[in-house]
Amino acid sequence: MMKLKAEEVAYYEEQGYVLYKKPLFSENKLSGLQQIFEEHLAEKGKKLSDELDTPHWRDERLLEYLLSDEVLDLVEPIIGPNIVLWSSHFICKDPFIGRQTPWHEDSTYWKGRLDNFSKIVTVWLAIDPSNRENGCMRVIPGTHRNGFSNYENVDSKENLFSTRIKPSDIDESLAVDFELEQGECSLHDSRIIHGAEANTSPHRRCGYTMRYFSADTKVITEANPGFKIWLARGKDLAGNSYENA
Repeated sequence: MMKLKAEEVAYYEEQGYVLYKKPLFSENKLSGLQQIFEEHLAEKGKKLSDELDTPHWRDERLLEYLLSDEVLDLVEPIIGPNIVLWSSHFICKDPFIGRQTPWHEDSTYWKGRLDNFSKIVTVWLAIDPSNRENGCMRVIPGTHRNGFSNYENVDSKENLFSTRIKPSDIDESLAVDFELEQGECSLHDSRIIHGAEANTSPHRRCGYTMRYFSADTKVITEANPGFKIWLARGKDLAGNSYENA
């Protein structure tokens, strides 16, 4: 059963994002994901809390969530029935010191790694409540149709990434805040301009990003050494190599 209405899909196609203001998982299933996250956070060592990238490579329990019908039924109306799991990432912004996420397009960091970016969607699940106070995600609507932006270097001690879109290319007055309750999620196109303020509040802000693309997208093997992907639903249409679920 597809979870998005036709008007929500149309909105996503026009604006580059949509908010899903309902619980994505059952209370018990979300609790299990939260426990997995807390374990990863406790074991992170010297890594910063926002650096827990591709945790499903190390912990196959996460595949229960990433390959679940709850998520794929949300993704399918956006990119179609043939779905590839591209990546996932725990992004946790600690109270008072959580780094800002500079304005960027996800697709920029994958340039040369895939043969197109037209059907890539990120599901951003709120592990903690996410709001303006603790640095929720923000987007510039409609910018998924603009192509690649111009970037400049920034201080990586204060920013999640070492580059950002040049401020002269951003009209922040158009920004939309993704305020989500725990267990709710958003979906956004890989090409949309988005970012987040630093967390200067006393409240942690953790999200789990789950990224998917249509199986007619080709992964450029030589540009992705050792990178693991899963055929989440449907059939391969591009000749990619997959992990076994």
